[in-house]
Amino acid sequence: MAAYFTADKGDSEAVAQCFTESAVVKDEGQTYDGRAAIRKWKAETSAKYQCTSEPLACERQDGTTVVTSRLTGNFPGSPVNLRFFLGLEGNKIASLEIIP
Repeated sequence: MAAYFTADKGDSEAVAQCFTESAVVKDEGQTYDGRAAIRKWKAETSAKYQCTSEPLACERQDGTTVVTSRLTGNFPGSPVNLRFFLGLEGNKIASLEIIP
């Protein structure tokens, strides 16, 4: 999980490698199925917005890891605290939902 936030400072391939092959990401009302779709999502998001993410808190809720992170960048409403709901399989992310 920490690897995701470290990779998020790099490129879309580094982010994609944090996920299982069949992982699902839900962000901004869209769903991305599989590592290839996640790689594309991250590349498009990085091209659209330049931002940094600073994890502030981490907790477990009903078997899910919830990370609260402050995003600061060139997007409307910046900065904003987002919650990242991560479902883990071993050391990889199987599901991620990002909620304001």
